Amino acid sequence: MKKIETIWHHVLYEALSKGNWRFTQQEIARSFGYSLSTVHHALTVPDQMGAIRKESKFFVLADFEKMLYYWASVRELRRDVLYQTRIDLPVRELEGQALPESIMAGYMAAMQVLKEAPADYDKFYFYVSADQLDKVKERYPAGEDLGKGEANVIALKMPEVMPRYGLYTTPVQTFVDLWNISDWYAREFTLSLKSYLDGLLS
Repeated sequence: MKKIETIWHHVLYEALSKGNWRFTQQEIARSFGYSLSTVHHALTVPDQMGAIRKESKFFVLADFEKMLYYWASVRELRRDVLYQTRIDLPVRELEGQALPESIMAGYMAAMQVLKEAPADYDKFYFYVSADQLDKVKERYPAGEDLGKGEANVIALKMPEVMPRYGLYTTPVQTFVDLWNISDWYAREFTLSLKSYLDGLLS
């Protein structure tokens, strides 16, 4: 995930979970250890499209939905895939075998807030640091099962800042990731997540 995406995520997360809609570029740069030019670059398009509004000393998230959908439209989840395989086990068993260092994502993360699945799912997405990849392969070995269908265990490269948000991807991160998955049931999850987000913002 690009640095500018971690900034978009932070702005959306702060507004949703803490009611904080006002930010300064300096505080974001300091919080993440990014340069001011990186923060400025992240805000250029959102500013042009009216998702944020710049004031003299700060900027405001002006349109949560516009920022969310912009991020979803430019997210390239496939670039973050570290490893994938297929193992013919129920998805709940696959989820139960995850490394403790993993951050649960995708459908499992959605279930943390939705509680009830809007559709059946059979794929397990999770984020993990690259230095844990050998351990991931030990738990989910590549084998002949991959020839029987699509991968159902997908390990994604974890951004350094992600662990600060907890053991599951945040609702906004989960929405954006699922938006970029082609499974037919991903649409059902994104619709349910959008309703959940709207409920929090209302």
